[in-house]
Amino acid sequence: MTSPFGELAVIADPRAGIGEQLPVLERALDARGLDHHTTVANGTDPSDLAAAALDDGYRFLVAVGNDVTVQDVVNGMFRDGHPILEEPVLGIVPAGSGCDLVRSFGLPNDTESATAHLTGENTYGLDLMKVAASGIDGAPRTRYGHNLAQIGMGAQQVACAAKAPSWLGGSRRFYGFWCGYLKTKATHVTVQHDTRSWEGEAWNVVVANAQFGGDGLRLSPRSFPGDGVLDALVFTGPRSGAYTQLPRLFRHGDHLPDPTIKELKARIRFEVRSERPLPVLLDGVPMGTTPVSFQIVPRRILLKL
Repeated sequence: MTSPFGELAVIADPRAGIGEQLPVLERALDARGLDHHTTVANGTDPSDLAAAALDDGYRFLVAVGNDVTVQDVVNGMFRDGHPILEEPVLGIVPAGSGCDLVRSFGLPNDTESATAHLTGENTYGLDLMKVAASGIDGAPRTRYGHNLAQIGMGAQQVACAAKAPSWLGGSRRFYGFWCGYLKTKATHVTVQHDTRSWEGEAWNVVVANAQFGGDGLRLSPRSFPGDGVLDALVFTGPRSGAYTQLPRLFRHGDHLPDPTIKELKARIRFEVRSERPLPVLLDGVPMGTTPVSFQIVPRRILLKL
């Protein structure tokens, strides 16, 4: 037995800390009779490996790693603004690394169970976001995103955690949270959504295709990544909401509705501008700063379920 979508091109990302899971993955693929070719992205951009696999005739690509890995593989599926192959199939094996996209579908995180979902014909037409921002070096930067973006405090917290001393170990995320909190102030923000516009003071903006971010926070519980709609949440209340809302975010995402969170929707695009530059984080990847735009790309790839 092999996949109805042909041989699998498996792209494993050691940056996601999945090294010990590779033998488990190989055994699980063999046990299910899935013909596959595995490439480990040691010093190679997974985007390049994904593009090369499609050029070589593969249709079914499997990203082994976290949301950063998935974003790289998704970007490798596109060339000059178009998919290299019509309706490529994307499989995801988090291998315990933590991948927020799969949480929106209730897909498993462990290697053995995730591999079981690579069999059969079930797929889901996945929306994407084409995101253009002012890059870290000031030059324009464009990427495809699959999950969600944070603009403002959420992005600053991740940036702080990345720069935290290594001796902090597992406390780096805690450090990043409070460092980003202290570094962020509310600023005047304009959010253009299709033909309408919202303006006001805000300290964080979430633009979402799917529901989860930040390793399990259900930031945008009303988002469905195949409905042709992007959602934006504009956090307008006091900064203390960054921690007072955490219990509800972790529990069920029942922080909505909230009078201090403005909910917006777009079927074509969002554009976020701010009085002073705000950092932009897309699927866990730093994109640069505002201004930033999000154009919906409806159902151009198939997610394997």
